[in-house]
Amino acid sequence: MSLDNLTAEIAQTAARIVVEEGLEWGPAKQRAVRQLALPSRTALPDNDQLEEAVREYIELFCGETQPQELLALRELALVWMDRLQEFRPHLAGAVWRGTATRLSDIYLQLFCDDSKSAEIALINNQVNYEPSTVTGFQGKPVEALSIHSLCKPINETVGVHLMVYDHDDMRGAMKPDSRGRSPRGDAKALRKLMEESRDE
Repeated sequence: MSLDNLTAEIAQTAARIVVEEGLEWGPAKQRAVRQLALPSRTALPDNDQLEEAVREYIELFCGETQPQELLALRELALVWMDRLQEFRPHLAGAVWRGTATRLSDIYLQLFCDDSKSAEIALINNQVNYEPSTVTGFQGKPVEALSIHSLCKPINETVGVHLMVYDHDDMRGAMKPDSRGRSPRGDAKALRKLMEESRDE
C-alpha cells in the first residue's frame, strides 16, 4: 500500500472514531494506527486531511442529524459566550469548524486581562468546574476550566472547556489557517456563521 493510501486509510478510520465516539483528533489518529495494526511511528494524516475525512463521514452517515446537532451546540456555545463576554470569548474546535456532532465538546478561548478573573467569575456565579492544564494553540501550557452543561435540544450533557489566555495572546489568535479560514471566532462571527448555515 502506498504512503498516500495508508495516510488516507488512517484518516478515514480516525474520522469514524471522531464522529462516533467524540474523541479528539490527536488521540483518534493514534487509535486508528493501533486499530489498523500499523507501526506506532507510521506517518499520520495532517489535520486538513482528517477534517476532510470527518466531513465526508458526516455527509455519508450523519447527514440527516448532524446539522441540527451542530446548531444546538452552537446555540449553547453562544449562551456561554454571552455569559462570559467580559473575557472576550472565542469559539474554536469542531463546533466552530462545523464538524461537531452530539458527542463533541465546546472549546471557548478566553482572553483575560487577569488570568484568575474567569475562574473567580465562575465561583461567584456558583458554576461547578474542573481546573486542568492543557497545551494551548501556541504550544504553551494554559489553564482550562471545564464545565458540564445540558444541551436540551439534543438531550446531552456537553463538556464546555474554557481555555484561559492572556489578553496579549489575541494578537496571533486570528491568523488564518492554510486554507485562509479563521481558526476561531467571537460571538458576532459565530452568529454570522449560523445565519449563513440557515440560508444554505
